[in-house]
Amino acid sequence: MTESTGTTELALAPAVVEELLQAGVKALRAHQLYLPNNPVYQRAIEAFRAAFQPVWAALPELVLDVYEAELRWSGHVVYAQTNRSDSVAWILYKDGVRSLTFLPEVEDEEIIGLLDVLHRARTLQSEDSDDLLTLLWEKDFQLIRYAFQELMTEGSGPPLGAPTEGALPSKDARFVRQALKEDVGDASGRSADAAAGEEAAPRREGVVSTEDFDTTLYFLDEKEIAYLKEEVQREYTQDLRRNVLAMIFDVLELQPYPTVRAELISIIESFLPYLLGAGDFPAVAYVLREVKVVLERAREVLPEQRQALGELPGRLSKEETLSQLLQSLDEAHIHPAPEELAELFGELRGEALPTMFAWLPRLTNARVREVLELAVRRLATANVGRVVEAIGGRDPAMVLEAVALTGKLKLQQAVAALVGVAGTHAERAIRLAAVQALAEVGSAGAMQGLERTLEDDDREVRLAAVRILGQRKYRAALPKISNLVQGKDVRARDLTEKMAFFEAYGALVGEAGVGILSGMLNSGGFLKRRDTPETRACAAMALGRIGSPAAQEALRKAAEAKEALVRNAVNRALRGGTGMGV
Repeated sequence: MTESTGTTELALAPAVVEELLQAGVKALRAHQLYLPNNPVYQRAIEAFRAAFQPVWAALPELVLDVYEAELRWSGHVVYAQTNRSDSVAWILYKDGVRSLTFLPEVEDEEIIGLLDVLHRARTLQSEDSDDLLTLLWEKDFQLIRYAFQELMTEGSGPPLGAPTEGALPSKDARFVRQALKEDVGDASGRSADAAAGEEAAPRREGVVSTEDFDTTLYFLDEKEIAYLKEEVQREYTQDLRRNVLAMIFDVLELQPYPTVRAELISIIESFLPYLLGAGDFPAVAYVLREVKVVLERAREVLPEQRQALGELPGRLSKEETLSQLLQSLDEAHIHPAPEELAELFGELRGEALPTMFAWLPRLTNARVREVLELAVRRLATANVGRVVEAIGGRDPAMVLEAVALTGKLKLQQAVAALVGVAGTHAERAIRLAAVQALAEVGSAGAMQGLERTLEDDDREVRLAAVRILGQRKYRAALPKISNLVQGKDVRARDLTEKMAFFEAYGALVGEAGVGILSGMLNSGGFLKRRDTPETRACAAMALGRIGSPAAQEALRKAAEAKEALVRNAVNRALRGGTGMGV
């Protein structure tokens, strides 16, 4: 792989070296924050080592030039950081290192030692006797080479060896300090000349001067001050509960001693009620998630300890605990964010469904109800057996919610339970909801269940069932609807229900029913008794649903009927009958 730079051609793209150094910065951060047995530390080190492979595929060695705020390779900037407190380049530059050379296999043998040196160099204090060069010398690296320039002190001779490019000229140290003083000025920001003028004036007794104190050549700039403020703010706003829990779970996963694990499990068990009482629902969800992770990763966990950890998520799904939680959420003056509730409800198990069904109609907080409905849908899809149990429950509110959700989710496995409820439940509202749910499911089994409700004791249930069967054109229900239409039972019912049965009959029977319906509509004559106007009007609407030419002809014969109810029904059927044929 080559890249042209105008006059030279590189064997490697600078972006590859830049990715290597980014991986190195992440590895250095992990080296500072975690122990070697931590998975985060191990992943960062492996990523750093892997980033060397494309470099060695193209280069025999990697040479980096060190500048005050950046690292360069072959003249290209591959790392830049102006914030000195975070800059690896500044750590190297301030102690005189001007170039670093890495040889193949350094990632396997010496890279951890280099990370340790950089970490220790970053934490050195001014009173420490060591510096970066001393730390590098102690490690005695064989695959890492470095060039540096000597920083002179007062009274010292010239630097040992030839200085690298950019080294300070060999002048008197006092000249260097004077130049720095003229450039920086005194601590109050005044120039060196102004400070010297004031020093010449006699000092009054009791006046304090900055010259009485040790000062530094380096002052914090605005970016560094802003960085310190941000870090202090982050320190004070971080989630201490989450940090403590993370440490507990880390020890629980890595510590093999049973006594230690037993104590940690007891701490977690006692911590859950506190988190719920404090309303820290994200932390509760975090605990339940991490329990599953520990059970997957931890080794040599005793059976009783594995059982205790496995029961923790189930505790939140218990009726008593979940009811208290939902009640507190509904009555709270300050409500958690929907994301927090979703995170908590996402850890509930299937056994929580009956309690959730029972609480859905009671909730007054719309936001809590909305998030709970999403959680119920997720659990119901994965736990249809629990939904079936809820449909057969004793709490009417729970049964009603379970039935409605079954229809919305079109749960085929719950059709048998819906049919049972639609035919036998004492509550009319629940039977009616079951009819609607069966219609939404729409399977053959659901339609068969609807057919059974045509003889329900309640008018609303019968009306809903026959309308659905007619709209869905479920022809298997035709024999029962035909018997009801031609019998005396339906004719004795009110006009709305009678009309619904006749229209369903017309939609299902088709051309075969024209003769029967025409006989009802145009009945009467010499020594023949006419049907009631209501029955004739219903027959007219059924013929309109058929919409065939024969049905239209039968309707025209009754267009001049004496009864207004019949004439209106015939006119409506004639207007709407075209295109309604089956």
